[in-house]
Amino acid sequence: MTGTRRDGIQRRDALLDAALRCFTERGVLATGIEDIRKAAGASPSSVYHLFGGLAGIVEALLIRTFERSLAHLVTRLTEAATAEAAVRALVDGHLEWVVAHPDEARFMYQAMAVELAGDSRAAVLAAKDAVKRPLFDRLARFDLPAWPPLTLEFVLLGPTHEACRRYLAGEDVDLGWMRMNLPELAWRSIE
Repeated sequence: MTGTRRDGIQRRDALLDAALRCFTERGVLATGIEDIRKAAGASPSSVYHLFGGLAGIVEALLIRTFERSLAHLVTRLTEAATAEAAVRALVDGHLEWVVAHPDEARFMYQAMAVELAGDSRAAVLAAKDAVKRPLFDRLARFDLPAWPPLTLEFVLLGPTHEACRRYLAGEDVDLGWMRMNLPELAWRSIE
């Protein structure tokens, strides 16, 4: 990799890291591109060159967050030898990732709740589907209901997503209970 290419990747990552800090401090809706630019110590031209604007930053940070969270889930599923173990690993792996990366998880839930513009939404959903493909390929090895991937995701992770949203919003959520019981409830929902 050339020095110029490496510098560009480092600048892009620094801007995304600054965006995450700003979104964590202010929230997605209250953060402007100027906040991110200042936090990163970047010039306006570099921000617009790399991302085109605030929507591009949100899109890139969402995609990076999906890549990181789903890589963790794929790793957890690699260890599963049965359908039950896979379901439990999926749910517990998501809880584990959220607890370990609360800022990224909070951003992910906030940003996905905001209606992105047409092109950004399409790009985020396409990237998310591509990143989820290895996860569903691993799940396909097991005797699970023959539902579309999105339906399977709703059934297996729906309660977990809601519990995570509430945990990240500061509600009094018992993490021990969640990690002990939500994988069991997900398994029971399809056995």
